[in-house]
Amino acid sequence: MAELDNDKPFSQACENNQEPIFNILKDAFADKTSILEVGSGTGQHAVYMAPRMTHLQWQTSDLSENANGINRWINDEQAVNVLRPLELDIAKHWPNPDLVSNFDGLYSANTCHIMPWETVQSFLAGMESMQEGSRVAIYGPFKYGGEYTSESNERFDHWLKAQEAHRGIRDFEAVAEMANKSGLELLDDHKMPANNQLLIWQKR
Repeated sequence: MAELDNDKPFSQACENNQEPIFNILKDAFADKTSILEVGSGTGQHAVYMAPRMTHLQWQTSDLSENANGINRWINDEQAVNVLRPLELDIAKHWPNPDLVSNFDGLYSANTCHIMPWETVQSFLAGMESMQEGSRVAIYGPFKYGGEYTSESNERFDHWLKAQEAHRGIRDFEAVAEMANKSGLELLDDHKMPANNQLLIWQKR
């Protein structure tokens, strides 16, 4: 048996939230065949989710500097339905109709509060190219009516802005408005552990 790579990147948050996210995605993606994950990060979500949904292929993607870590997780887990990461910088490579139209599902976790708002808008606008019936799942913290859902999220938002001024927890209403303009219908807004949400849309 090959020796495991114990020095690969690791996110405790991914470890903590992957099971509750999967419990929703297994239904949301039950009849889907190809998922594009935008911002695969360490790759932990991909190698956890995909082998538990063997009916689909899971395409990882991220900035080029994260590709090595994602590949190391794929190597260790030997997940046959996880595809090697595409280099994808939303600020540079999006909207991308030729890419998006190849998938009937899209998943992204903890990206909207990292990208500048203008990039989030472009990200959502690019989903207009998705085929009818496609599902979109976006995970992370959001504000509602301009209010934080918890004191810890408020502290997290201040910390994000201190790191980079363009970062911050997004307003659900603004995200939903952009998604609607791209032809996405909100199916569910799931409350998740650690004051996060999992938003599920379907392309009209």
